[in-house]
Amino acid sequence: MGTVFSFDVRGGEPGAVRAALEEAVAGLHRVDEVFSTYRDDSQISRLARGELTLGECDPEVAEVLELGAEAERLSDGWFSTTYQGRLDPTGIVKGWSAERAARLILAAGATGVSVNGGGDVQLLGVPGPQRPWRVGVSDPIRPGGLAAVISAAGMDELAVATSGTAERGTHIVDPSTGRSAISDLVAVTVVAPQLTWADCWATAAFAMGSRQGLRWLESLPDVEALLITAGDEVRCTGGLASRLG
Repeated sequence: MGTVFSFDVRGGEPGAVRAALEEAVAGLHRVDEVFSTYRDDSQISRLARGELTLGECDPEVAEVLELGAEAERLSDGWFSTTYQGRLDPTGIVKGWSAERAARLILAAGATGVSVNGGGDVQLLGVPGPQRPWRVGVSDPIRPGGLAAVISAAGMDELAVATSGTAERGTHIVDPSTGRSAISDLVAVTVVAPQLTWADCWATAAFAMGSRQGLRWLESLPDVEALLITAGDEVRCTGGLASRLG
């Protein structure tokens, strides 16, 4: 997927947890084989060319496309699984696959799991007694600094996803034009229980811009967000303060 994944796993029976970790890593490699738009032999590339039907693909392909269609509906089209008229679900695959990997390891008996896929993080359980997971959000204006620290205190699951231009430059597309999104934002960080959705919502809100994006994020249940504009203005949803720490 063109990025680095890292795992922080706590507790559980070592043999069972290690086996689950190995299965999770293998699963991520399989996701790349199936969904990569850069591989001509991937199922997504072959599906887009009409060489495969959806029924001939792995069941996960239909699952991801259904999730993508739901994200498109809930974002009024600001999130899309197509790019320049071609099937491209990469905007949802990374968050979905990282969340799936985390849940696999937790199911094996781990008491705490953190999976970081290119800076987007799924947190499950706790790292230790009376210790919540904490995630630093990079400051897009001041490299090396933090814009905020998100705490998962009191939450069994929490995800943090950021979309912006600091790491990868201009790469987010306005689905209505097919061109790079013209946005006053440099970064949107979304905090929600599931990384699958947090990743989608961050991308969609960035494309919308700060005013519409903030208004839309405020309307979503169990979602908080931090938006930073090119003018170094910070905007956030009303409940974000409860997640800072």
